Amino acid sequence: MPASYDLTIIGAGASGMMAAIVAARGGQRVLVLEKLGRCGAKLQATGGGRCNLTNQLDNETLMERFGKQGRFMQAALERFDAEALTRFFGELGVETHAPDGFHVFPVSHKSETILRAMEEEMARLGVTVHAGEPVVKILAADTAVTGVQTAEGTYPSRRILIATGGRGYPQLGSEGDGYGLAEALGHTTAPLYPAMMPLRTAETWVAGCRANTLPRVTLRVDLKKHRRLHATGDLIFTKNGIRGPVVLDFSREITPLLSRYETVPILAQLTEGRNEEEIRQHIKKARETNSQHTTLTLLMTLLPESVSRALCGLAGTDPALGFGKLPGRVRDHLIRLLVATPLTIIGHDGFAKAMITRGGIHLKEVNPKTLESKKIKGLYFAGEVLDLDGPCGGYNLQLAFASGVLAGEGA
Repeated sequence: MPASYDLTIIGAGASGMMAAIVAARGGQRVLVLEKLGRCGAKLQATGGGRCNLTNQLDNETLMERFGKQGRFMQAALERFDAEALTRFFGELGVETHAPDGFHVFPVSHKSETILRAMEEEMARLGVTVHAGEPVVKILAADTAVTGVQTAEGTYPSRRILIATGGRGYPQLGSEGDGYGLAEALGHTTAPLYPAMMPLRTAETWVAGCRANTLPRVTLRVDLKKHRRLHATGDLIFTKNGIRGPVVLDFSREITPLLSRYETVPILAQLTEGRNEEEIRQHIKKARETNSQHTTLTLLMTLLPESVSRALCGLAGTDPALGFGKLPGRVRDHLIRLLVATPLTIIGHDGFAKAMITRGGIHLKEVNPKTLESKKIKGLYFAGEVLDLDGPCGGYNLQLAFASGVLAGEGA
């Protein structure tokens, strides 16, 4: 007969391991079941392997960045905010810092540092970890959980925590298993979309601009009902589209729209927020400084050469001509392009390249103060499996750790 546990955690990611540590510190007998052969595969990959743990925003602002669902996080953040997170890892011997004054990393800038500290703490506390053992079913009777079933056997348990993550990067174990396990017990899942990923464009001129990173670009949806959707950050052109921090943030708004409209027109402000009048004044001063400026060299006072040439092409003008020799309508067109360059988003690489998942277990079915299911007694949720997702920059890991703490204590 397998041992009985106070808490069985499905998934050994950031939220699952955090919940295991918190529950074990509270004297609970904890089992962690991980489908992959190792813990924390996705945690190791986060932030390009540097592990952007959190950021230095206050709780109120951080919740706002998650959108209309963000208020659900309040109890978790009040219990375990960014300061508590850095203190927690400090107690485990992991120093952290914010080199840019915002993003918080381990001083080592290696995700292995975080993973090793959490694994060592679980071992010290006597947490049982079974890697390479996926859960096939959560057992329940009389609207309460009783245990879990795997290919290896059945594990009786008074409480179960689903911390399986979403569907992004399935090669790292996130294949959406938790949704099916919860749905089998009567839970429902909000529509799932890949997020935090590069986007493909219909425009082919982007391929010629790959060598440059543009700072402080603002992307905005050019659809009547969705013009409020925007994001600002660094932009990188690719051979078939766009990527970079601004695109990672913006993609979480775009992928749901693509499922509705098939293509999504957007406007890119490429000149660090300048409006038409500011650009006209900039051009005027540049021409006064150097009367020999061609249209190309004039644009290059604002943008890299490759992008400047592309905009000349979009305006249908010879970049070697002097700006003053262009017809007025062409000059106006170029200025408008500098303020709002049109792009058409036509696709993406799906969940295979998505860092996070938009959608998840409906929040109305989960108690925000404990993260326990409102449908099944003893069933808890933490991390990305919930219908919560934030932009890049430590937001989603902060949610994972904070929800892990709240669920671990609740369970």
